[in-house]
Amino acid sequence: MQTRRATIKLALASAVAGSGVGAGAASGQALATDDRRACPALGQSFRPAWPHGIEGQRKADMGDGRYLNPILAGDYPDPSVLKDGDDYYMTHSSFDAAPGLLIWHSRDLVNWRPLGPALAKPLGTVFAVDIAKHGDRYFIYIPFMKAPWSPPLASFANIYVIHAPSMEGPWSDPIDLGIGELIDPGHVVGEDGHRYLFFNGGKRVRLTADGLATAGPVETAYQAWHYPDDWITEAWSPEGPKLFRRGPWFYLVNAVGGTSGPATGHMVAVARARSINGPWENCPHNPIVRATSDADPWWSRGHATVVEGPGGRWFMVYHGYENGYLTLGRQTLLEPIEWTADGWFRATGGDLSQPLAKPGGQALPHGLAHSDDFAADGLGRLWSLYASAPSDSARVQVSGNSLALAAKGSSPQDATVLTQQVGDCAYAIEVDVELQGETQGGLLLFFDDRLFLGMGIDGRRMISYRGGKPTYWQEPAPPTRRLHMRITNERQVVTFYYSLDGQAWTRHGVRSYVEGYNANTLDNLLSLRPALFAAGKGQVVFRAFRYRALPDPA
Repeated sequence: MQTRRATIKLALASAVAGSGVGAGAASGQALATDDRRACPALGQSFRPAWPHGIEGQRKADMGDGRYLNPILAGDYPDPSVLKDGDDYYMTHSSFDAAPGLLIWHSRDLVNWRPLGPALAKPLGTVFAVDIAKHGDRYFIYIPFMKAPWSPPLASFANIYVIHAPSMEGPWSDPIDLGIGELIDPGHVVGEDGHRYLFFNGGKRVRLTADGLATAGPVETAYQAWHYPDDWITEAWSPEGPKLFRRGPWFYLVNAVGGTSGPATGHMVAVARARSINGPWENCPHNPIVRATSDADPWWSRGHATVVEGPGGRWFMVYHGYENGYLTLGRQTLLEPIEWTADGWFRATGGDLSQPLAKPGGQALPHGLAHSDDFAADGLGRLWSLYASAPSDSARVQVSGNSLALAAKGSSPQDATVLTQQVGDCAYAIEVDVELQGETQGGLLLFFDDRLFLGMGIDGRRMISYRGGKPTYWQEPAPPTRRLHMRITNERQVVTFYYSLDGQAWTRHGVRSYVEGYNANTLDNLLSLRPALFAAGKGQVVFRAFRYRALPDPA
């Protein structure tokens, strides 16, 4: 499968020339949660702890008028935020997830509740999008990247749009704008009243009044700010233009420096102009945000949307990697800014290691439970298929408190794989697995089809996976067609357990250290996340999926 990093490079090229032991608590019984969650990072001896929410998950709202980043823990990259009166809506790059583009709703920029997916059947790998409202309709502009599973697409990168009367839908089918080889659309209305999309590499196109077609050619509109050549970055990679108007100025916020790679690479830069046609001047104190070293708590900070918060204070919403936990992917961060007398703005959140004053506004219930009794279909909201053709949603059937996955392929590399995002540094997952037909099924921590670990059964034996392949150390579990499985990930140390009855648990003889299961290893901008899989012929039935954040060690 085409890697995300390779995709970016190609898209930008034309634009910028032992045995089991014990049972019970000692062998992995779910642990009670405490009131705070701390994720000690590399190079840091102390860090404030997060309050706990649903299932002990860490959350940003401290409950005392302050918040501690991230506002969305887990792999929620490239945030696009729309202010709509007192409401805020946000979505993220969904890559190879189907359904895609989960919409989140907030009234205070800190607490977010999921609404549902806007994209029922992705046409390709979904890169960074932009949400817009024009008149009384809502729009999401989407780059679909050609993937092995996608239907025919005109070019390697393709810009489409979907629209709806409400952010809760119903959303239209994707409409092809006929724009190829560009990514990261950013919508804006000019002083001339016309609608425009800006793209990576300084490109722009004018849209028709309804926003559903182009009204002119793609043209070069701006030159992104360039940092000094001796700075340690991944690549220049100007991308992610987000535009807004304040007073007499249009502001264009860019990401430069590469999306992953060195901690100091990704950054936020800004330019402004009095006309949407330019000329654009770069901010004299660029970059607005950048990690200064690998000792910082948040790495590769970039791809920002600037938004006015409740009460008139302004903020940036962007993503970053958590020091020591790159396995969690790029998490959503919120940083206050201040406007200066000369009409520019500065970031005021420091390194984001300490609590900050909340924006104000109404706090909605935050987050969602990861546990699932499969009483209702959670596809697109909680679970998503990995790298699946639009028709593959039929492979997932939920009924009678069970989830049946129709099998395909021969291993997790090409199986039906169902994943969900998590954002805790320590957690336990558990599920009841039953085989129907000549199948293999089980429980994984899954990065992509090349890198995963976990357990599968085929009725004759357990197959243990590490490093994206069957491991040399196979566990002598009893042959069975139904097995309870548990995985704990305690600050990068992963342990497997299994049980015939869900009561007496046996610890797998091998533990794994998974810090390297990240984007810089795989050249793929994803995260390590819980997954269910079904391979072979027939189906695998899953029941009683359980998730629990684990407390800090004593």
